[in-house]
Amino acid sequence: MSEFVDARVIFEKVKREAAEQAAKMKKEGRANHTRTGPSPAKEAEAGDLAEILDGVHAFLGRFVIFPSREAHDAYVLWIVHAHVMQAWESTPRIAFLSPEPASGKTRALEVAELLVPNPVEAINVSPAYLFRKVGSEQDGPPTVLFDEIDTIFGPKAKENEEIRGLLNAGHRRGAVAGRCVVRGKTVETEEISAYCAVALAGLGWLPDTILSRSIVVRMRRRAQHERVTPFRRRVYADEGHRLRDLLAAWAASAVEDMASARPEMPAGVEDRNADVWEAPLAIADAAGGDWPERGRRAAVALVAAAAEREPSLGIRLLSDLRDIFGGAEQMTTAVILESLHALREAPWNDLKGKPLNDRGLAFRLREYGVRSKNLNTGGDHRPKGYARADLHDVWERYLPLPTPSPP
Repeated sequence: MSEFVDARVIFEKVKREAAEQAAKMKKEGRANHTRTGPSPAKEAEAGDLAEILDGVHAFLGRFVIFPSREAHDAYVLWIVHAHVMQAWESTPRIAFLSPEPASGKTRALEVAELLVPNPVEAINVSPAYLFRKVGSEQDGPPTVLFDEIDTIFGPKAKENEEIRGLLNAGHRRGAVAGRCVVRGKTVETEEISAYCAVALAGLGWLPDTILSRSIVVRMRRRAQHERVTPFRRRVYADEGHRLRDLLAAWAASAVEDMASARPEMPAGVEDRNADVWEAPLAIADAAGGDWPERGRRAAVALVAAAAEREPSLGIRLLSDLRDIFGGAEQMTTAVILESLHALREAPWNDLKGKPLNDRGLAFRLREYGVRSKNLNTGGDHRPKGYARADLHDVWERYLPLPTPSPP
C-alpha cells in the first residue's frame, strides 16, 4: 500500500467488498448450512479493519513526525480504541511530551480531532465545562484532546485539582464526579460520569498518577531532512472524516467482540501496564495481518522507554544507598550522608537550597518502613545508622536487580 492512502479509495473498496461478501454469504447460506470456523462476515470485518488502520497510519504520517514506528502504531491503535469505549473497563491515556515547544505535540492532537469520536479540544478550560462535556449522555463519551497540559500540573496546580481528579479517575468505567447543585432552596447531589478517552500534550513531565495510566510518547523537533505535509483542517477534514466514519461503522458491530477480548501480553508488560495496553492490543488482534506483532512491539518499546524516566527522589535515594552500602552490613548515618553528598550529579547536596541531613534522611526512609537504630560498632559509643537487613526488602521491591560488573 502506498505511504499516502486516500481515504476515499479505502471507503469505496470497503463498500465494494461488503457488497460482494453479502452476496457470497447469501449464496453459501443456501448451499451449506454446516459451515464451521469464522464466518465470512468476521473474516471480511478483520480484513477491512486492517486496511482502515493502514489508512489511519498513513494519514497521521503525512502531518506528524513520530519519534519511532512503535509510537506511530500506538497512536493508530489508541485512536481506534476511542471508537469502542463501551467495550472497555479502563481506557489508557496517551501523553505527547517534549522538553521544548514546536515538537509536533499539538499537531498530533489536531490531526486526531478528525479521526476520533466526539472530539473535545481542551485548552485552559474550566472544570465545570469539562465535566459537563464528559458527563453528557447525548452523543456518547467524548474524546478529550487536552493541549498544554503542563499548565494544569505546573505552578498553578492547586487551582486545577478538579481537572486533575478527572484525569486521574476517569480512566476507569464507573468513575464519577460528585457535585452539589442548588435548586431553589434545595441542595441536591448529582454524579457526573468521568469515564472518557483522553489524549494529552505538554512540555516536560507529568505526575506518576497520570503517567502510570498513559502510553507515553516523547516527541522531538523535526530534523532538517524530515518533511511533512502542511496541515490545513479545511483541506483534509473530508478525508479524515471518511476514515472516522469507517472506524465508527466497524465499531458499531465490534463492541461485543472487544468486550470479550483477552489479548495476550508480551513479556515485560504486566500489572498497570497490562491495563494500559489491553484495549490497543485487542484492536491489533482484531485487525489481524501484521498488526498483532506491531502492537506488541509497540507495547514493549514504549513501556521500556517510560521506565527510563527520571525516578522519584525516594527511588533515587534507595538506589544510591544500595550503591553506597556495597557489601557492608551496616553504616552510620554520618557516613551515609557524607557518601551521599559526595555523589556527583546527585541531588543530595541541594534539596531546596540545603543539603540532605539526618532528619531528612530518616523522614524519606520512614516512608518505606525503614528506621534508624543504634549500631554496635564495637565500642561504648553506639551511633545511629542503618542496617543492610532493614534495607534489603525495600531494595528488592522497588529497585531492579543490579547489573553485574564485568570481570
